[in-house]
Amino acid sequence: MKVVAFGASTSKNSINKALATYTAKLVEGADVTVLDINDYDVPMFSEDKEKEIGQAEGAQKFLDDIAGADALVISFAEHNGHYPAAFKNLFDWATRINRTVYGDKPAVYLSSSPGPGGAKSVLAAATGSAGFFGGNVKASVSVANFYDVFDMGTGEVKDDTVATELKAAVAKLTA
Repeated sequence: MKVVAFGASTSKNSINKALATYTAKLVEGADVTVLDINDYDVPMFSEDKEKEIGQAEGAQKFLDDIAGADALVISFAEHNGHYPAAFKNLFDWATRINRTVYGDKPAVYLSSSPGPGGAKSVLAAATGSAGFFGGNVKASVSVANFYDVFDMGTGEVKDDTVATELKAAVAKLTA
């Protein structure tokens, strides 16, 4: 099974990319590819810009990279209760090429934050709108207090409850 994972964040040290990577690697026998949304260069979306350039090449590359997956693990960063602007912009461009961005592939949606909220607002927005964009969400998990439960040095979850919840989530990808 080929699993594509990414954090919807542009941070070099993204906790959401770390969480998505860890979680995707829990899929037994999976070939995991981790995407970095910084690799998909797109201008700020507007209808005027779209008329000027047509489709953004970075958005097409993003869609192509997702298309090769059997399953997705996406962890959403939260900025002021919603998606980070860079991810939303990439996503907007991608939907203009193919509205069903996620191709109905089974997916686990995650979110995390350093604080007690666990980025639940953006996770709710992502899961709530998934069906409009080809999202086939099998499970979703919010991880609060990230640095208390995850060791960035080893890339491992150090909280047994969170580890169990993530394992149960990825098990639904193949159920």
